[in-house]
Amino acid sequence: MKHFNNGDLIFGNLARLVSISVLGILVSIIYVLYDHAKLAIDKLGFKFIFDTNWAPNVEQFGAFPAIYGTLSSTSIAMVLATPIALGIAIFLSEIVRGGIKTLIGTMIELLAAIPSIVYGMWGLFFFVPVIQALTHSSGIGTLTASVILAIMIIPFTAAVSRDAMDTTPDILKESAYALGATKWDVIKDVVIPFAKVGIIGSIILSLGRALGETMAVTFVMGNATRMPSSILEPATSIPVILANEFSEADGDLYYSSLFFLALILFVLSFGVIAVAKFVFLRKVRKNG
Repeated sequence: MKHFNNGDLIFGNLARLVSISVLGILVSIIYVLYDHAKLAIDKLGFKFIFDTNWAPNVEQFGAFPAIYGTLSSTSIAMVLATPIALGIAIFLSEIVRGGIKTLIGTMIELLAAIPSIVYGMWGLFFFVPVIQALTHSSGIGTLTASVILAIMIIPFTAAVSRDAMDTTPDILKESAYALGATKWDVIKDVVIPFAKVGIIGSIILSLGRALGETMAVTFVMGNATRMPSSILEPATSIPVILANEFSEADGDLYYSSLFFLALILFVLSFGVIAVAKFVFLRKVRKNG
């Protein structure tokens, strides 16, 4: 169409404005975080990232234990959750049929709707005693936090991966069966390759959720601002420190250091997801 009526013009400009506003929100977030973190950046510099001492009472601020706790708990959670979630997606998409498929699919989606604080309370009173009995430790630490994170992100990965697998054309699967392929062959060589972009997208979505999770982790991680010697010991993460100590920041440097932590978390989350989306996912699309 060469000409647009007034309605099309208004709608096009409105859509353009909304799209540009996303960029504006992103810039605004970066500006606020940097502006409030500037004092800590100027005074502590990059030493803040690698320092392991966090003692606000003597104005010593080191982010490395929190960064380590964030990355370690997220990594363990992804390792635990991804194969389980993909197994659920394959089961719902290619194996089970009828009412059971609808029931399980609905329950998976309901799990994604549970508030994170409920997961944290459940983990504190259910998983902590289990970890205590199995490992003879306090039960509070990176391992427990990782298990809770894994349970929280399984529904996201499973639901999106299932939807991606459901888009596989029936003719492709029927052709494979006609050539003598087994169900496992069809899943492995037809369904997963066809849906791999959606599957990777679901993993990226879950990764973003795990990196920024706060309340559930706060209940079971321990908020110990030191480097743990094992995943069974209490530890901390950037969201946990921000949730527990933001209201207690009684000094300018303390307050600014917390914003510095928030800025680091933003950069970590944005960087990891950007690399996954624009480098790895693009390579998968190109090869596919």
